[in-house]
Amino acid sequence: MTKHNKIQIFSDRKVRTIWDSDNEQWYFSIIDVVAVLTDSNDASAYWRKLKQRLKAEGNQSVTNCHRLKLKAADGKMRLTDVADQQQLFRIIQSIPSPKAEPFKQWMAQVASTRLDQIQDPELSIEQAIVDYRNLGYSEEWINQRVRSIETRKMLTDEWKRTGIRDSQYATLTDIITQQWSGFTTREYKGFKGLHKESLRDNMTNIELALNMLAEASTTEISKQQDPTTYSHQRRIAKSGGNVAKAARAELESKLGRSVISPAKASDYLKTGDKPTQIE
Repeated sequence: MTKHNKIQIFSDRKVRTIWDSDNEQWYFSIIDVVAVLTDSNDASAYWRKLKQRLKAEGNQSVTNCHRLKLKAADGKMRLTDVADQQQLFRIIQSIPSPKAEPFKQWMAQVASTRLDQIQDPELSIEQAIVDYRNLGYSEEWINQRVRSIETRKMLTDEWKRTGIRDSQYATLTDIITQQWSGFTTREYKGFKGLHKESLRDNMTNIELALNMLAEASTTEISKQQDPTTYSHQRRIAKSGGNVAKAARAELESKLGRSVISPAKASDYLKTGDKPTQIE
């Protein structure tokens, strides 16, 4: 399952969700939904008792619930009971609440919006822009990030055209990244103190620009050479990364410092603070 975590907002209350790209559906944190519907001081305890009752009644919605890792209040990824839209509809029916119907309508809208974005990639990009603004990123950084998304899509389209499998993308990406930055993707994330967070969402403007140059160069070299084997694409990935490596070396010679920064988004984006530009 390709998963994407996201915080959704219902009536100023946070509901953690995770998108399953394989089945094209959302999973919702059951505890968060219980908290919204019941205003309980201990939503976990409420859900434990409700789950026991529903299991005793033979409710299949509870029996088939998944447990997936979502970010907890302490910032750590923890296994959490989640339900898809249909499962959650059945669970909600067991919770007496005046918010039940409005929540069902909201949940349906969340699913509809995501499916619309799949059909029209521009909507997905527009949503990403809104999300980045809400997080406090600068307009300059957001513009750069959107361009990097488009550049990445062009690269993966080229890989797909030449017969590269999805499972091979990560290795080719590592080759590109290591060539220009000196780090594999995993090492780069470790350098910035990241765990599950997106590396690109924590790059500075300069890092994003160099990564875009590396990926755009790889795309153009691939188009010119029209490789037919995976080993050829590996060599092209190295060549594309080397283009950005040369640009990085030239820039660092002018600046007198490394442009690879340990800084990450949380160092700049503070809740309640004025958004700070990542440079």
